[in-house]
Amino acid sequence: MSTQPSIDTRKQPPSVYTVMLLLSMLFMLIAVIAMWIELNRWAPDYYRTGTANPSVMVAPTSMPTFG
Repeated sequence: MSTQPSIDTRKQPPSVYTVMLLLSMLFMLIAVIAMWIELNRWAPDYYRTGTANPSVMVAPTSMPTFG
C-alpha cells in the first residue's frame, strides 16, 4: 500500500481555530490602538506629579512586638 499525493486541489475552508486566531489578532490590534490613544491623551501630565499632594496625612503607627 503506497501513499500517493492527493489530486484534489480545492481549497479547504478555514477551520474554527483559524477564525479564532484571526479574531484574537483583530481584538489585540484594537486594544493596542486604544491604549496608544489613551497614552497620547494622558502623556503630557504623565510625569508632572507636583499637583498630586495628598489632602490627608496619615501618621504611622508603632509596630506590634511579639515575644
